Amino acid sequence: MFAYFPGNYVWNLSVNLAMEMGARLGEVDAICRPLLEAAQRGEDAGTPEFMAGWERQGDVLRELAAEDEAAGRALSAGEKLGRAATYFLIGERMQAAGYAPRVALYEKFLTTFARGVELAGENAERIEIPYAGTVLSGILVRALGPDGRVLDGPAPILVQVNGLDSTKEMLYRTGPAAKLSRRGVASLLLDQPGTGEALRLHDLPAVPESEQWASVVLEHLAARPDVDEQRIGLLGVSLGGYYAPRAVAMEPRFALGVAWGANHDWRAVQQARRAREGERPVPHYWDHVQWVFGTKDLDAFFEVAERMHLDGVVERIRVPFLVTHGEHDRQIPLSYAHRTYEQLVNSPDRELVVFTERTGGTAHSSVDNGAVATDLIADWVAERFGGHPGGWSA
Repeated sequence: MFAYFPGNYVWNLSVNLAMEMGARLGEVDAICRPLLEAAQRGEDAGTPEFMAGWERQGDVLRELAAEDEAAGRALSAGEKLGRAATYFLIGERMQAAGYAPRVALYEKFLTTFARGVELAGENAERIEIPYAGTVLSGILVRALGPDGRVLDGPAPILVQVNGLDSTKEMLYRTGPAAKLSRRGVASLLLDQPGTGEALRLHDLPAVPESEQWASVVLEHLAARPDVDEQRIGLLGVSLGGYYAPRAVAMEPRFALGVAWGANHDWRAVQQARRAREGERPVPHYWDHVQWVFGTKDLDAFFEVAERMHLDGVVERIRVPFLVTHGEHDRQIPLSYAHRTYEQLVNSPDRELVVFTERTGGTAHSSVDNGAVATDLIADWVAERFGGHPGGWSA
């Protein structure tokens, strides 16, 4: 994994996420060089400085985009706003849950992202799904045909859900949606409870029983005329590597599943982190997980975490399922990927792929080289959904 900040895994993880989302190396260097000293103080200290640096570069890009737009250069403006939104989000996600300035930055991120998508003419439509008296927000990426236009009629779709600290926009920028679209498969990138807008704007905490919200999402999609209700799959990244297998096991209408980073026993991961074993994804970690799960204290959080494992669960999966994992994942043990795969005894088509030094993508959820994972996932899903993994010319 690219290590801009020596010895600071959490800050380096953010830099890698930014690069995977389309950050430019020169801009990243301009942001991070002034932060080198702050990074040496540890992963929690200095995060306000971290946010200020990323926001400052995003604001510069917004100014440049406004100049492009005034000159009628909409595509260039949209591209700059896309990067600005990425930088805003990278800064925001690293802050403590109660840090007030992150609220305004998240709002700025949302408006910047939406305007960038609009100006760039991207294949990305915001949708809202009624849930628990409010909504779950998502980004719909439509399947394309051989002429590059949206396919007529119902298409297969892969729902993609976040981990502990990611958002639908991260999934959109780093995930396989664009690749699936070119292979004839649509995508829905979702802020499920405990993530993104669901947590920040609607106070919806995470739910260990992921089938509760996954079934609602499936039913909403099945009712759409542009979705083939018999070909709806579910992918989860990082902690989503627990949520997705759980939901596919408990909701038999999903046609396939993918764990992009296995997370078979998250309760054990939390116990290890309490003992200072393994790496953490964000600063202020224990405050963060209590915010995500809506618990009043750490003991209450651990009571929730105790329910989050897949033993006795994945045996219920009876559809194709793909498990991927990086061999040098410093957050989630590789053994968990083997455990999930070994317990998929009733899947008619199970596959485990471990990314190695030869392939790249060896870090947590392949954040060091996501292309190897997204290529594989897009091909694997398209092959099972009757898409075109070889491209329309093949």
